This record gives sequence, C-alpha cells and structure tokens, in this order.
Amino acid sequence: MNLTARLRPICLALLMAASTATETAVAAAPAVAAAASAAADNPATHPNFTVRVVGKGRPMLLIPGLTCPGAVWDETVARYQRQYQCHIISLAGFGGNAAPASTDKLLQNVRDQLLAYIKTQQLNKPMVVGHSLGGFMGLWLSATQPEAVGPLVIVDSLPFLAAVQNPAQTVEGARPMAEGMRKQMAAGQMTMAAARQMSATMMQDTAHITQTARWSVASNPATVAQAMYDLFTTDLRQDIARVQQPVLVLGAWAAYKPYGSTKESTRAVFEQQYARLPQHRIEMSEAGRHFLMYDDTQWFFQQTDAFLQQHYVAKK
Repeated sequence: MNLTARLRPICLALLMAASTATETAVAAAPAVAAAASAAADNPATHPNFTVRVVGKGRPMLLIPGLTCPGAVWDETVARYQRQYQCHIISLAGFGGNAAPASTDKLLQNVRDQLLAYIKTQQLNKPMVVGHSLGGFMGLWLSATQPEAVGPLVIVDSLPFLAAVQNPAQTVEGARPMAEGMRKQMAAGQMTMAAARQMSATMMQDTAHITQTARWSVASNPATVAQAMYDLFTTDLRQDIARVQQPVLVLGAWAAYKPYGSTKESTRAVFEQQYARLPQHRIEMSEAGRHFLMYDDTQWFFQQTDAFLQQHYVAKK
C-alpha cells in the first residue's frame, strides 16, 4: 500500500478533532476560584470564543480542535488547576456554542483575538496546550508573535494538514479540494450515527465516543466547514521557523495500523512537517488514537508533566 493510502485515515482523523468549553461545560465544571490576578474579561472583544478560567498559578491556555466543547480538557484541568491558572477556550459554533456572526477569516480571527486576550489579561508567556486544530492554533500564535506565548504542547496536529498525504502540496493546490469539502460539510448537519462512526476511529472508550459524537452533532455545520477550509489552506511549515519556545509534539498512529501505517512511517510525516521548528521533541504514543488525552492518558500526563517540569515549573 502506498504512502497516500496509508495516511488517508490520519488526515480524516485530524480533521475531526476535539475542541473546548461550551456553556454546558462551564456549568458542569468543578467550582474552582480563578486566580486573583486575572483581569476582568470583556467577552465582546473576542466574539469567536469564550473563556473559562479555573485554578491558580502560571497561566495555561487550553485550545480546542473541531466540534467538541471544553469538557474534552476536564481531566487535564483537574490535574493542573492547583498549580496553573487554566484558561479553557471555547470556540464559537462548536459543541453547541452559538455560531459566530461571520465565518470570514474564521481561524485568523480566532488567532488575533487570542493574542489580544493574552495581552489584555496580562498573561505572562502562557503555556499553550492544543489538540488538533488547537495545536495548529498554538503554532500559529507563536509564529505570529513569538514573544507572546510560552512553551507549547501540540497533541496530534500538523502545521499543514493538506500535505499529510503529499509533502509537495501547496495552498493553491489544496484549495479546490478544500472548497469542495467546505461546500459538502456546510450543506447539512452530521447525523448521530455518522458522528459515532467518526469518533470510533479516534478513540476507544465507549462513553467518550458517545460524548464526542454528541458534540459533533451539536456543532454548527457552516462553522466547522469553514474551520476545515482554513486548516487546509493555511501552511505553517515555513512560518514555524520563527517559534522561539520549546515545543512538545505528541503523535498518534495506532488507529491507522490496519491501513498499513507504522509508528516509524507516521513519525516520518511529523518529522518532515516540523523540520523547521527550532526547539521541538516528537513523541509517538504506542497505543493511543487521536484523542491521546483519552486513549493514552497516563502517557499523555507523563509526557506533559516532564515537559512542564523542564520548561514551565509552577510557582508555589
């Protein structure tokens, strides 16, 4: 089987990753006092996302992938909220959140509003943890304003999704495919059956499959379609050379084994895409699927704990 065939399921899984917190997640979250140093937030200044802040300590920004709410980070927040001030980002239009007024330049607007939020909240080089789309966004934040953010943990994400099957792919070359995908996805709501089938390719736990499928069904199709289009038509492979922070990249491959992928072949894709990133380490999970925080939780925390200890020790 050729490389394109082997990597097609990776592309599919990366497309449908998890995101962050909805209002439901906010209501259900444990009551933890926000750090006193947090400035008063003005939600009107960032209409493309909302923020839930819990915990105390150095700031940690948790950013989503596609379609799921901030409950996707619940276990992560529970682990770190006593040492870090967790800013959990909830993207408009995902997981039941109200859709944005406009999807024009959707991800660019999210990027710019996040950078403004970091500045207005006076967050000192926050640690960024991002899953899939969120990992891409973390890279984009750092490449745009390297001085604004701290170390990055990138969970199963790539700088240019469209090139996962063809390293020579360009933005212009990917645009027709991205446009077709955008039109198809915006045309109708995903069914629960289709959402469950998709989620089952990305994680193994039945409860998590059901929950993420519900979030997918609750997402606004036009918003999800535009986010995917933006991912397919934004190439950060050269831009990440500007990133000044240490970066931990956590990758998954096990779900694609039936299609001929190996840990080595999947790692090679990551290494190629991250080649220009100055300070990075790539680690591949042995058994976890795309939602590594669900599927290989102990390994995910071991990797993240060690990275935090080395690059972002919490203030006592």
